Order: sequence, then structure tokens, then C-alpha cells
Amino acid sequence: MMDIANYLKSQSQLVEQQLDQLIPVSHGPYQHLFEAARYALLGSGKRLRPILTLATNQMLGGSSSAALIPACTLELIHTYSMIHDDLPCMDDDDYRRGKLTVHRKYSEGHAVLTGDFLLTYAFEVLSTAPHLTPEKKIKLISTLARQSGGEGMIGGQVMDLSFEGKKISLDSLRLLHRNKTAALLTAAVEFGGIIADATDAQLNCLRHFGENIGLAFQVIDDILDVTSSQTKHGRSIASDVLNEKSTYVSLMGLEQAQACALNFYQQALQALKPLPFDTSLLINISDFILKRQH
Repeated sequence: MMDIANYLKSQSQLVEQQLDQLIPVSHGPYQHLFEAARYALLGSGKRLRPILTLATNQMLGGSSSAALIPACTLELIHTYSMIHDDLPCMDDDDYRRGKLTVHRKYSEGHAVLTGDFLLTYAFEVLSTAPHLTPEKKIKLISTLARQSGGEGMIGGQVMDLSFEGKKISLDSLRLLHRNKTAALLTAAVEFGGIIADATDAQLNCLRHFGENIGLAFQVIDDILDVTSSQTKHGRSIASDVLNEKSTYVSLMGLEQAQACALNFYQQALQALKPLPFDTSLLINISDFILKRQH
């Protein structure tokens, strides 16, 4: 785990540096927009999604210089989704990544517009990214739009809202989180595959890996909402509990939820087996996801 910890730290620093360059300090008439974007984006976070892109690209022998900027667009999308997810009309959270949420630091309107900016800017960045053919840019843009849109992350968020106060089935919960959480993690490994010229069969393996490791990530998140809510959200009871949302823990209990996370993890590793590459890096990242404490 020490080796993977060092890898994650070094890759996170690369991502952080690139994000800082993508949204520099501005002194123009709408500088507060960029200030809020930098506040939400920089200085914290695991950077798991861009790191998965970089690791997948590395595993497949792709160009690291071509992968970094596309990888960062996933963090732009992820950050926008968290800004909106924290709003009073959604989860109404006061803290994110150990500091005030954007709507508490600034205002609700400012938070909405900051999220909108990060969303649209991600596609601008992809369309102008260097070292990529036009065909690859189209594939990346299409993948990001699909996995973050109505059949992906946004669709999952709509399901999340509609299920508040209701006890739902495990199948419904899995579909919700396959979209809300796993879709963007799946996009991350797809990005790495597209940049490194993976075959259709290899991309299919990567999608299965991404979906299952994304579901494992979400189950662990539900567990941490119970065991470490103060650290995650700045309050002893997580918003999912306050909003009466079904979670893996509420439906299965803590012990069974832990077993469920392990099952998704094992399915993720199984999806990697047909790949004719050294998959140890993705396996080690999967281990980190399963064993994370925050």
C-alpha cells in the first residue's frame, strides 16, 4: 500500500498543477466566478477519476502528455456535480472536503453558476486539448457527455431525488449508483483506453471494471457516511440519513454492505483478466478504494 500511496500522491500533484493552470487567477469583471471555481477545485480531493485515466493510459502504453489534460476534465465535471449536489435544493450540505461548500462560502446563485462554468468548460478544454487527433477528441467528448448526462450521472441524481423518503429495492439502488457515481469512474477508464488506442473488446473490459469499481466506491461511501460522517460532511449525521435516502447500509446493514463492496471489487478485478497487459496498477488502485477511510 505504501507504493500505491506514493503513486497516488505523485499523480494527484500532477493533476493539481494542471488544474491550477486550466483555471488561473483572474482579475477581470467576473473574477469571482473563477475565484469560486478555484475554491471548489483546488487544494483537496483524491483526484481518483483523473488518476484512473492516467493509470489506464499508462497500463496500455499510451502517451502521458496526451492524457493529462483530458484526465483533468473529469475532475472539472466531478467538482461541478459536487457543487450542485451540496445545494439546499439537493443535499443541503454545509461542508465539502473539510471546508465550507460553495453556496455557504459565496451564495446559492454563485454556486449554480460556478458549477455551470465547470461543466461547460470541461468540453471546451477537451475540444482544444493538445496531442489528440480529431477522432479521439470526438470519442472523448461523446463519452464524457454520455456518462455525465441523462443516461449517466445526471440521470442518477434525478433518481436520487425521486427516492428521498422511500425504501427502494437493491436493484433500484444499484441502478441509481451505477449512474450517479459509477458512470464518471467508468468514463475515467474509458478515457485512458481511448487515448491509448484500446480495441473495442479492451474498452468493454474497462467499462465493466469501471462500473464495478464505481459501485464498490459508492458502497464504501455509504459505509463511511455512517462511520466517519463528521470527517466527511462536518456533522455527525450524513445528509443521506437526514434526507431519508436508502443506502446500502440502511437496506443491508453494515456487515452485509461491507460484503457487497467486496463483491463489486472482485467483479472489477475479474473484468481485467482478459486484458493482455500488466493490470497491477489498476488492481492496487482498486485495493485503495476498498480500504479507504475517508
